[in-house]
Amino acid sequence: MTDPITDMFNRISNAQAVIHPAVDVPCSNIKLKIAELLQKNGFVLDFKKRGRKIKKIVRINLKYDEQNKGAISGFKRVSKPGQRIYKKSKEIRRVRNGYGMAIISTTKGLLTDQESKKQNIGGEVLIEIW
Repeated sequence: MTDPITDMFNRISNAQAVIHPAVDVPCSNIKLKIAELLQKNGFVLDFKKRGRKIKKIVRINLKYDEQNKGAISGFKRVSKPGQRIYKKSKEIRRVRNGYGMAIISTTKGLLTDQESKKQNIGGEVLIEIW
């Protein structure tokens, strides 16, 4: 697997398409932090790290509205393994006029686009979610 972050969001998207209550993704520190940001911003209900030693997974409980439509309607991978995209804090734009968010890898860890602009820190724009 060359891009584990895109794989994570593809799994979430596929699980929401068939209205699964939860999805399991292989565990890593960056995926745990992304899941934490998704929960904090209301895109998923919650997440939990499960498993031991080799087979560690992150179980993400998905969030739906009354019409069983997923909270994450789309995503765009901005910085890819083959082409990294870096932005200064002044260059970071709102995603879908503020209805979405961008996850940015900074020197202070993973931050959303709003937190990054507030702290005046730029970094690698990983993904946009709406």
